[in-house]
Amino acid sequence: MNTDGPTIVAVHAHPDSPQIWTNVAGLLDGARVVHTDPAGLSAALTGDRPVHVIAHGPAVAAVWDALTRPGAAVASVTLSPPVQRRRRRRRPFGPAQRVDVPVQLIVSSDRVAGRRDDLPATLPRLWRREVATGQPAPDTHPELYARAVRQFVEHLDGAPAARELRRAEMRRERRPFGDTLVSVTGAGSGIGRETALAFARDGAELVISDVDGDGLAETARQLAAVGATAHRYLVDVADAAAVESFAEEVCGEHGVPDIVINNAGVGHAGYFLDTPADEFDRVLDINFGGVVNGCRSFGRRLVERGTGGHIVNIASMASYTPVNMMNAYCTSKAAVFMFSDCLRAELDSAGIGVTTICPGVIGTNIVDTTRFSLPESRNADAEKLRARAKRGFAVRRYGPERVAAAIVSAVTKKKAVRPVTPEAHVVYAIAHAAPAAMRSGARGGKFV
Repeated sequence: MNTDGPTIVAVHAHPDSPQIWTNVAGLLDGARVVHTDPAGLSAALTGDRPVHVIAHGPAVAAVWDALTRPGAAVASVTLSPPVQRRRRRRRPFGPAQRVDVPVQLIVSSDRVAGRRDDLPATLPRLWRREVATGQPAPDTHPELYARAVRQFVEHLDGAPAARELRRAEMRRERRPFGDTLVSVTGAGSGIGRETALAFARDGAELVISDVDGDGLAETARQLAAVGATAHRYLVDVADAAAVESFAEEVCGEHGVPDIVINNAGVGHAGYFLDTPADEFDRVLDINFGGVVNGCRSFGRRLVERGTGGHIVNIASMASYTPVNMMNAYCTSKAAVFMFSDCLRAELDSAGIGVTTICPGVIGTNIVDTTRFSLPESRNADAEKLRARAKRGFAVRRYGPERVAAAIVSAVTKKKAVRPVTPEAHVVYAIAHAAPAAMRSGARGGKFV
């Protein structure tokens, strides 16, 4: 038994037993955990040293009552209130009298109690953590409870507040994505850079990654100019082991990102029969494999964290627009689209949203790095084709900042699929209404 660390009083009430807190107590290293029921609660709160109280379900009412009694030595309270049955008049939330003790709630994300529009005046110091995986309980979410209690106690003892805890604090002014960690791959230029900047302007902290170190340094400079905190990493998203190592390092140093944006990708043009096998595989490894690797490494950690999150996968208008001379690129983006649909269904129960972004014709530097697989007799035409494509993108005048704005909006509104440009919206509708017309149109593409 540790007598030097904080004392945690774990309260249980019928029909629960002390065992409901067993797993949580085992994870609270350095703390002295005392179990009690409502009958013994008053005695547990009369020591010389303030204690931290944790309670769940039917035990919560006893804690509210104890907090209003004179002489209760309580440093903090962490509660998960019982589920209220539907009734015509909802029971008032919180204690009957003002309590100046810091109170932390752990509640299901669909509960109303303690939300910003329902803050009781009796709880001026309130934190509210939402759990996206159903009604939380200490025996079903022990890691989440232990992490919440540990962060709360350490902060009240003088440690800087963890990002999760800052986000949970009620009555605290913040920008739309304040106290939110956002990871963006392919952030060295184009859509990735503008997306990082868009979230930064809304208060987010950024993890930016790319294979282009110089581009990444410039993105970091621009993020610093808008006052954002950014952590940069060189990562090849096509390398599954490298992405897993990246995710482990990021989560260990900065916490699990709340929003993961898998944006890194490359362009490619050429008929299938002119495209070497290794080049076709390269496009799929980066455009599709990079998304898969990011979702696997970060998605697993989001699920384990238990508080939801959001994944954004950058597909393309090409994901539903067959083009005979863009086989590798269209295939890779179509794979991203279907993969995201399946993943969305899988992660829904964990409270993790998945958004598929389909930009359309966007003026970025992707044309500069696009590879052309041409017949041997036309290899010399690659730069002419590139220059022609760049002129077309320049005339379009639809920049990556507009895709970034669409991504921010889609995350805010929890959109499943978000075409961006007008042509992306139109073609998306046609692809669903008249797929035969899309297949016919795919035959007409040619290099000129």
